[in-house]
Amino acid sequence: MNARVDIRERLGDQEVADVAALTAAAAEADSISPLNEQVMLHLRHGGGDGTKALLLYQDDTLAGFAHVGADGEEGPSGELVVHPGHRGQGLGRLLAEAALAESGGRLRLWAHGDRPEAARLGAALGFTRARSLWQMRRPTADPLPPAKLPDGVRLRAFEPGADEEAWLAVNARAFAHHPEQGSWTMDDLTLREREPWFDPSGFFLAVRETAGEGARLAGFHWTKVHADGGPELSHAPIGEVYVVGVDPSEQGTGLGRALTLAGLDHLRSAGLDQVMLYVDEDNPSAIHLYQSFGFTRWKVDVMYRHG
Repeated sequence: MNARVDIRERLGDQEVADVAALTAAAAEADSISPLNEQVMLHLRHGGGDGTKALLLYQDDTLAGFAHVGADGEEGPSGELVVHPGHRGQGLGRLLAEAALAESGGRLRLWAHGDRPEAARLGAALGFTRARSLWQMRRPTADPLPPAKLPDGVRLRAFEPGADEEAWLAVNARAFAHHPEQGSWTMDDLTLREREPWFDPSGFFLAVRETAGEGARLAGFHWTKVHADGGPELSHAPIGEVYVVGVDPSEQGTGLGRALTLAGLDHLRSAGLDQVMLYVDEDNPSAIHLYQSFGFTRWKVDVMYRHG
């Protein structure tokens, strides 16, 4: 096996195209995308912020790709994929070992779909299962109760160019203990505003109006429509409860439930058949809420930790 791993801080246009083709081939073979949204954004728009791209070549053919993110409090996170035509030759292990070395031995690797081969590779390299993320789904045709907003709260659409700072502040407070969502920056937000799927009419802001204090952002529900069918690339459009957040001062008011229902009603009115969302397995209150709306578990993504 004549294999090598090249490490880049930023990929060239041809390298980006090659990784995109490899990712598409793996998604077609496995019926699930091997890379999450954040990694795909880095791939298309470049790195330069401490992230690394690992390109695994067999002879002169790109056979695998790994992303190692910037170091954080819990260590860098990463993802990897091997082309279906190059599997069964130990290349996955070679790529994982290279990613582990690049991270200094402290790495969190995501595996999409909870595949047994990922569990075996993780165990062989000393990784432990650290986190599970459920993908849940529901048919839009199932009935929903009406959304009842707390007194003094109204909904409006997000206004690009005006609402970013306020949204980032509430997002940080709402997800203060979340390892990814709570650390979003202006760049994270504006990158998504430039994505083809971004639609401010499906980005709901809950505004609380108080006499003498004016209006303040109390929560939000950002919906998303996957034209390509979402992570499984089913080619049938699917809606997503992209992120629902409530300012901690609004906890217990029923605002989160009302925002969720408002977004689901919007996605149903868009003519979609299915809605999906992601939720941490160790968040039983959120799972219970979504189950009460008719969501059931569809697939599981797993994070493996080393160091």
